[in-house]
Amino acid sequence: MLAQQKATDLAYLALVVDDPEKSAEHFEKDFGLPRRDFKCGASSVPLISVGATAMALFGPADPFLGPNPKKGVHHLALCAADPQAAAGATGLPTTGNLSKGLDGKAQISLDREATNGVRVRFTEPLDLAPPRSDLVERIDHIGVASADNRAARATFIDRLGCVYESQQTDSEVETISENFTSDTHRYIFHTRPSRLVGSMRVTFITVGDCELEFLQDLTADVGADAARHDAAGDTRADRSAIARHIASRGAGLHHLAFKTPDIDATLGRLGRTGYRLIDKTGRPGSRRARIGFLHPAALGGVLVHFVEREEI
Repeated sequence: MLAQQKATDLAYLALVVDDPEKSAEHFEKDFGLPRRDFKCGASSVPLISVGATAMALFGPADPFLGPNPKKGVHHLALCAADPQAAAGATGLPTTGNLSKGLDGKAQISLDREATNGVRVRFTEPLDLAPPRSDLVERIDHIGVASADNRAARATFIDRLGCVYESQQTDSEVETISENFTSDTHRYIFHTRPSRLVGSMRVTFITVGDCELEFLQDLTADVGADAARHDAAGDTRADRSAIARHIASRGAGLHHLAFKTPDIDATLGRLGRTGYRLIDKTGRPGSRRARIGFLHPAALGGVLVHFVEREEI
């Protein structure tokens, strides 16, 4: 039997938030995750340890992010003892030269167009505090709005050394029925043809102790619904969110998901604490999971959800 391939390690995930200090406080106080501050140029950046990696919290004006960063998940940094050599080994083009990143570590960025819209950097490993949280076990996955999952698999597996985990198709079908009841002519039941209202191809690729979740819209001929943050989600709404992201920002990092031992207890606890919820209880999600989303405003503009699932 062949030995399982080891996934590329994830150094950190960069998040752009309204107020890094306020978001760091939420992660520390309400999520029970440890924090360390690292120098990055003239800034001090909070790093929140989660599982085997960390989240680096940046403000929208931080020059380290490059021009015009949007709130949300900005880039991921892969561990490399020699970032320049690691980037060169991929055969992918880079943006700029080797420079200093978090904690003065050497880092280099890959060209976003060559990585299917995902901003990817290589950096020397960081010294992180081990997390101990009863709410968050680790990052479950990082959601990616994808234009082409087949191309993403070739890039992240063949070029970047990540490991294929699984793939599935999510679909929602709408069926309308009509009933005609007469006191003379009895009862007639009629069903209209079913209509596909949302479908996605979902590909999971392992990086570090979590996955990248590439979400490709398969119903491009169906108009996307307007954004709703006041009602529990479903496949149709999730597909619409990906379609809107592709239309407005192009392909790229979309959301962040934390693995939790009890989705309903977690959502209930955060709701009582004052967090605005999209899903108040867990609903069906990918990989036989139950999931629940927070409103993006709850954590400074980052779309976050929780996942309860058994490891296979």
